[in-house]
Amino acid sequence: MAETRVNPDFRIEDQGLEGLGQVHYNLLEPALVEAAIRRGEGTLGLGGAFLVSTGDKTGRSPKDKFVVSTPSVQDSIWWENNPPMEPEAFDRLYDDMLAHMQGGEYFVQDLYGGADPEQRLDVRVVSELAWHSLFIRHLLRRPEPSELATFKADWTIINCPSFKADPARHGCRSETVIALNFKRKLILIANTEYAGENKKGVFSLLNYLLPERGVMPMHCSANHAPDDPNDVAIFFGLSGTGKTTLSADPSRTLIGDDEHGWSDKGVFNFEGGCYAKTIDLSPVAEPEIYATTSRFATVVENMVFNPETLELDFADSSITENMRCAYPLEAISNASETGMAGQPKNVIMLTSDAFGVMPPISRLTPQQAMYHFLSGFTSKTPGTEDGVTEPVPTFSTCFGAPFMPRRPEVYGRLLAERIEKSGATCWLVNTGWTGGPFGTGKRMPIKATRALLTAALDGSLNNAEFRCDPNFGFEVPVSVPGVDDKLLDPRQTWADGAAYDAQAEKLKGMFRENFRKYEDKVTDDVCAAAV
Repeated sequence: MAETRVNPDFRIEDQGLEGLGQVHYNLLEPALVEAAIRRGEGTLGLGGAFLVSTGDKTGRSPKDKFVVSTPSVQDSIWWENNPPMEPEAFDRLYDDMLAHMQGGEYFVQDLYGGADPEQRLDVRVVSELAWHSLFIRHLLRRPEPSELATFKADWTIINCPSFKADPARHGCRSETVIALNFKRKLILIANTEYAGENKKGVFSLLNYLLPERGVMPMHCSANHAPDDPNDVAIFFGLSGTGKTTLSADPSRTLIGDDEHGWSDKGVFNFEGGCYAKTIDLSPVAEPEIYATTSRFATVVENMVFNPETLELDFADSSITENMRCAYPLEAISNASETGMAGQPKNVIMLTSDAFGVMPPISRLTPQQAMYHFLSGFTSKTPGTEDGVTEPVPTFSTCFGAPFMPRRPEVYGRLLAERIEKSGATCWLVNTGWTGGPFGTGKRMPIKATRALLTAALDGSLNNAEFRCDPNFGFEVPVSVPGVDDKLLDPRQTWADGAAYDAQAEKLKGMFRENFRKYEDKVTDDVCAAAV
């Protein structure tokens, strides 16, 4: 197999990883696909896509993620959200994993996390699986070949799915573990083939490191007007709320679909690719994302396919609802070449409301934006985490609690500062249920959501007539061209208005109960924005 260039002084042996067998450095996509086929890791699909199964782990394992308790991070980690691991336990985990890896074949990718050279993280990813190496090559940013000759990683990720942790010996919860050590600048991942753990590990690192520089790290997608990189929109939201779908608007330039930073210079993508959900993916509604599923070297995860024709079944969720595809940004024709743009004009917070209470779009004051950002209300969608089989209402602070190493108020203050400096307009968009809760109502029509977002982004929605929502106090448009007026008033979509009122009271109570933990940590005007 041909290898691209690598810093000769930065071989794996020089990082304490002696005794491995054949190690491949920075293989390109054809060689990685070839290696994955040779090793029996999956199936070559239509157009050269690579079809894989991730086994019993078809989503992230947030309860198995740990941060090593070292002096430098002791006072800055949000320990209630990031279970600690003792340094000695991590050292045993590392030594045992390395002993397990002896003599094996491994794949190394040297990559960037972050499009802005001033803020990026240089990451070396060591993978046991060739297709994991292909995946992370898509999802992070790829250095030029000439840059590899001098590349030296800030952090190293070692991913070994065949290694099983010992909870008693390694200080973890189960045989699966994701452990971040800020002192040793290492992430260890074991006993999970779910490739998303690789990219979310890098996101967690940037979420810790960037706030010290005054940069806001965000679990969001972003795009900008095609002729104006200073007309930026960012879309906050957990997996399943529509970040990828809604940001991939063909009339705008895609900056990225999942993870970004917001600095004094503007918005920049952390990634070099997209990781899109494929359940019920439509060639009509999402033609470019659909087309990537038959593109050479796209990684297609956990999709049912016809073993003879290799046709993918986009409706069959028998493996998982969290079926996905991973591909480089250049597969999308309107993707930004630089991954960088100016300051946002619009900040959109996406929520998937399984209660069927929230309107499809609402305009927020800066204080309400802070309140809803810290609340992070949504519904976990099936498959995104182990054990989630139906929508579960949840409050995931900052729309990304599993990836937040610092306390939520750190990110909340950064967002407030960024909104104040940029003068951005904030919107809360419900892509969840209407006409009733999950099981009774139906999902918000994507056509209506797109029409509302178009009106928000082109500025015309600001000229609409608004009413004050009686439950949450934010502003809701009364009428928007192309959208049924009834849809804008969720109570009218329910057959039983009294049932809606009861459901709204229940949701408001959940908001109040959740926000109590922030009341002594935010200003009075943010508390006043509470429901």
